[in-house]
Amino acid sequence: VQLQASGGGLVQAGGSLRLSCAASGRTFSSIAMGWFRQAPGKEREFVAAINWSGGSTNIADSVKGRFTISRDNAKNTVYLQMNSLKPEDTAVYYCAATTRRIIVVHTTVYEYEHWGQGTQVTVSS
Repeated sequence: VQLQASGGGLVQAGGSLRLSCAASGRTFSSIAMGWFRQAPGKEREFVAAINWSGGSTNIADSVKGRFTISRDNAKNTVYLQMNSLKPEDTAVYYCAATTRRIIVVHTTVYEYEHWGQGTQVTVSS
């Protein structure tokens, strides 16, 4: 599975961004997806996850109410809509994919076999 993340950039606090992650190399509906982020000097942390159909999602408490995850299986793409951004959201955001137990959501880095290259999100105060 190959993953290509896009949509990052520089935004002021309170603004919005939508990240996209396009997948190829496998039927998209056979993959569960997730978003993680990593700030300088910190470990990679879970942000959001979605199962194969989009019928089950999980959002980290730190972004709940501000971020949403969705997918379009016809477009082989998963999205992360980020609203009310804060400076502490600044990080490199990574999309990830797993072909295992796709009916559930996965919230740890160890559960994902495939990773995108990351896209930088910078939120200025």
